Amino acid sequence: HQSAVPALMPRRSRASRYLVALVAALVILGFREYSRRPARHETNAAVGSAVEREGAEPGARAIVAAFTDHRSGVWVESVGTVERTLPDDNEGSRHQRFILRLHNDHTVLISHNIDLAAPVPVSVGERVAFRGMYEWNDRGGVVHWTHHDPDGRRAGGWLEHQGRVVR
Repeated sequence: HQSAVPALMPRRSRASRYLVALVAALVILGFREYSRRPARHETNAAVGSAVEREGAEPGARAIVAAFTDHRSGVWVESVGTVERTLPDDNEGSRHQRFILRLHNDHTVLISHNIDLAAPVPVSVGERVAFRGMYEWNDRGGVVHWTHHDPDGRRAGGWLEHQGRVVR
């Protein structure tokens, strides 16, 4: 017994059904990844390692350009060596503070909000990759927003130290 419906609609091949299923699965997985809020701590160092391999020099140049032009509110990524650790700033939101020397000899203050992200146990001489917002000052500038966005409106920043990414 044959139905009238199959005669009106062409049969899909097995390959096209698999293709439709594969595309649907990729769309679902992509949406899940896109909508996932970043974790505060990640042991996957792929984020910072990519900066270490490819973006340290351009990132350092962007920071020097922002400093030279007195620009603020610039998202930057780079790598530096801890030159000095400073006491935490406990006024208002608490911030861990340390000075990084970039490969081009420019220094920046990292101001990492430890009310929103875990502190990073850095020591003088260690390398730290970072993403954050640069703010100009006459001493080289400050990089803040090195953490996730608690409101989920922007990508936010991160610090990577010894293979651990903190957001």
